[in-house]
Amino acid sequence: MYLKKLIFSSLLSLGLLHAQNSVALNINSDDLEVQAAVDLNTYADYSDSTTYILDVSYLHTDGDDLFTLGLSGENTFQGLEGLALGFGAKLVFTDNFIALPLYGKASYRLPFNDSIPSTSLSTSLAYAPSVLTFSDGESYTEFRVEANMEVIQNIHLFAGYRNIDTEYEKYDKTFNDSFYGGMKLSF
Repeated sequence: MYLKKLIFSSLLSLGLLHAQNSVALNINSDDLEVQAAVDLNTYADYSDSTTYILDVSYLHTDGDDLFTLGLSGENTFQGLEGLALGFGAKLVFTDNFIALPLYGKASYRLPFNDSIPSTSLSTSLAYAPSVLTFSDGESYTEFRVEANMEVIQNIHLFAGYRNIDTEYEKYDKTFNDSFYGGMKLSF
């Protein structure tokens, strides 16, 4: 229990460090996930068009815990206003499973007028083949899709779906397959 409190406190503190960072909490009847993201450009005084993001997450589901630490570069897509793309890698670990998946993500801000709050759709896919999976693991796959609405300035409500599959040397396990809802605070 002490470890969970320490991780939650660390993630919350990480999100409060500087502007353009965020902390999110999502839940359903069985799962709890805490996420934090930090815009590294603010610390490096870097102002190019690419935004470098450090993100951390903790997912507790059905007696299992999954931790991630990721680094990605994000940029707007030149050909379509409102579309942002990101690519990176993250370290994923559980009790007996470690993976280093590469991942891609896309977010599209819907072109509504000013009377409708800012709304976006996003998706991400992470995959680690056997060469990037260690310990007892054989491969790792994660898929997410999410709808997000900024209901108050810097406060977002979201709903989504995630599917996380871990393949071990001797068996396969769907780590999580669920819908969730949550809130994100941006700073």
